[in-house]
Amino acid sequence: MNKIISKEHFSEHVVKLVVEAPMIARSRRAGHFVIVRAGEGGERIPLTIADADVEKGTITLIVQEVGVSTAKICALEPGEELTDVVGPLGQATHITNYGTVVCCGGGVGVAPLLPIIKAMKETGNRVISILAARNADLIILQDEVARYSDEVIVMTDDGSAGRKGLVTAGVEAVIEREKVDLCVAIGPAVMMKFVALTTAKYNVPTMCSLNTIMVDGTGMCGACRVTVDGKTKFVCIDGPEFDAHKVDFDEMIMRLRSYTVADDAMAHAKKEKKEEASR
Repeated sequence: MNKIISKEHFSEHVVKLVVEAPMIARSRRAGHFVIVRAGEGGERIPLTIADADVEKGTITLIVQEVGVSTAKICALEPGEELTDVVGPLGQATHITNYGTVVCCGGGVGVAPLLPIIKAMKETGNRVISILAARNADLIILQDEVARYSDEVIVMTDDGSAGRKGLVTAGVEAVIEREKVDLCVAIGPAVMMKFVALTTAKYNVPTMCSLNTIMVDGTGMCGACRVTVDGKTKFVCIDGPEFDAHKVDFDEMIMRLRSYTVADDAMAHAKKEKKEEASR
C-alpha cells in the first residue's frame, strides 16, 4: 500500500497526487514510469513519474480521468492508499549536453516532460519549452516548467493563453530563428506525429514518449507493442521513448481508437448519473 500524501486539482479531470514511495523516489530517473492499481483486482495503469522527493520519500503523479480505473485513482483523498505502485519501469531518458533542446508538451504530456526539462537544464542545455493545449484551463505545470527553462512558449487552440495556434507553429518558429539540436515531444499521439513531421523537414533529431495501452509492464503481454523503424517494440521495456521519425504513428493511433467506444460509453453513463442526481 502507498499512502496519498497530498492532492491538487489542475482541472475537473486532472489531479496531481503526491504518493509515499521511498524506494522508487531514490531510484527513479527522468523518463521512468510506474504502474499503479486502486483496489484489489483493479486495472493496472501506467503513469510517468513527474517528480520525486528523495528526502520525503515521495513521488508525484499526474492523473487524467479517462475511464473507470483512472476515475478511482482521481477520487482518492490524502490519507487513502493506492493498492500497488510498481517501478520505476522503462528506460530512462538519455540526458547529455546536446546544445539547444526544444521540449514540447501537449496537455497532460507536460507531466512526463517536466523531469526531462529539469534534467536537460541541469546538464547545461539551453531549454526552450512549448506548452500546448486546447485552452488556458488545460495548461498545467507552467510555473514548474519555467523554473528550468530558458524560455517558455504557450500555444492554445483558441488563443485564451499565449499564442493562438498548434504546437507545430511554435516548434517551427523556434527552428526558423535558431539552431535546434534536439526536440522532445510528449502528448497525444496525433500531436507527436505532427511535431515529428515538422522537425523532419529541418532534420532536427526528435524524441517522443509513447503512451500506449499497457497491462503487465514487463513485455510479456504485448499490449503496448508499436512499430518503430519497421520493427515491433514494446513501450514498457524498450521505451517509453523512441526516435519520433521512426515511429509508425498511424498504426499506433488506429490501435488507440479501438478503446474510444468504451470511453464514450462511460462518459455517457456519467452524464446520465449527474443529470439523475440533479433532479
